[in-house]
Amino acid sequence: MWWKDLRATLSQRINVEGISSLASVLVKDQHLALPHVLVPDIRYIDWGELQRRGFKGVVFDKDNTITVPYSLTIWDPLDASIERCKSVFGNDIAVFSNSAGLFEYDHDDSKARALEKTIGIKVIRHRVKKPAGTAEEIEKHFGCKSSQLVMVGDRPFTDIVYGNQNGFLTVLTKPLSLAEEPFIVRQVRKLEMSLMNYWLKRGMKPISHNLLPDAMECVKDPPPL
Repeated sequence: MWWKDLRATLSQRINVEGISSLASVLVKDQHLALPHVLVPDIRYIDWGELQRRGFKGVVFDKDNTITVPYSLTIWDPLDASIERCKSVFGNDIAVFSNSAGLFEYDHDDSKARALEKTIGIKVIRHRVKKPAGTAEEIEKHFGCKSSQLVMVGDRPFTDIVYGNQNGFLTVLTKPLSLAEEPFIVRQVRKLEMSLMNYWLKRGMKPISHNLLPDAMECVKDPPPL
């Protein structure tokens, strides 16, 4: 119905769960916003090394991680890396997004189905918006513990907090494009990045991960364009 679409459009501008997460992280859980790996984009990730270390699958955020905001296609420069990821992990990759697949915003499943058709990656359906919620739906999809999975996203206080509090290896990428983001989202992103960089400069460390104690071992130079 039209009012559901309108509510979804307006609600995506303000992530209430993200605001609550921000308050909690600021007060006591700053380490949850620190990624294990920080890279410009997914071309810097060595998918083969992650598999060798025992990881069984990869979970991607959508907007500004593998697509520009609101697009249904992979950002062209990332095509080769996505194909490499598919060749390493097979069907054990998925999208877990606060847009496509989230019942609140994708109530008729149309966005998830359209995205799956264009990118060839499964979109996990879920009812709770990141960073809130457990990893139950993701673990059910992959058939393994979240500690054996990699969470890749572009937002410290949504993707990274969600991933860390549920035991994933977390990878933070820079946003692919800010041009399509609403003003308020850009401002919140600036705040998140400023706080994350401040904590890192003070010597704060991310939570350690058993499968990859030195997370930089999965980072490589990207292939030439």
